[in-house]
Amino acid sequence: MSAVIKSTLQRAAALWFITAVAGQWLFVYYISAFYGPATAAGDWAAWDRNKNMTDGYLAGDGVGNTLFAAHVMAAAAVTFAGTLQLVPWIRERAIAFHRWNGRVFMIAALTGALGGLYLEWVRGTGLRAPTGLASAFGVTLNAVLILAFIACAWLAARNRNIAAHRVWATRLFLVVNGTWFMRVGVRAWYGLTGDAFDEFPFFSYWSFAAYLLPLAIYELYLRAKTSSPAAQHAMAAALVVLTVVMGVGEVLTFLRNWRPLLAL
Repeated sequence: MSAVIKSTLQRAAALWFITAVAGQWLFVYYISAFYGPATAAGDWAAWDRNKNMTDGYLAGDGVGNTLFAAHVMAAAAVTFAGTLQLVPWIRERAIAFHRWNGRVFMIAALTGALGGLYLEWVRGTGLRAPTGLASAFGVTLNAVLILAFIACAWLAARNRNIAAHRVWATRLFLVVNGTWFMRVGVRAWYGLTGDAFDEFPFFSYWSFAAYLLPLAIYELYLRAKTSSPAAQHAMAAALVVLTVVMGVGEVLTFLRNWRPLLAL
């Protein structure tokens, strides 16, 4: 019976991961298709077709525009590389690829975090955003956690503590995808509540919860794996519900935010 319960929890976690990967690869596709051609062609002003951004291209801001381009490309790299890092088959049978892909993942995460801090506070995007300072502080804490988890995951790998490395790498994966969870969570909230609530109070809360909530759920999952059957059943049920909500957010984000931009 215990093996069956553990299998149920593992299957629920696998369902969550597969659903997350599908949505994140859509994110990579969107970034590559929308930002990639314009960035490569030097037509950076085309970024401003995305009206959901506070700042994209700013005339005369060469440093800021360059860092924005690096930040966006790093987001695509870290999202794609991160999903591959958590695939068990790759970890076990393609260890050389896993190690090199891990380096790409960490460098992209570092680039994205530092670039995000510059854009928020030096360029001033966080100060001009209509969502206010809550969003800027949310981005800042997210970046700090990314930098801390990079260090922890790297040190664990260097010390050959594989179990600790996997836990820290998973935590890093979750906080690195804070921007993705932000978009998907907002769309899921609007879709499931029918836009019945004013957006900014929720957005302020979600500026932090977009990465802190997945972290908390992961900690509960780690504890559930060695807990009572009732706790494992509850965790599995919670993961299934969260997977459905996340899937709704993924579909709505693609249909309402990303696909219209790709059709322009």
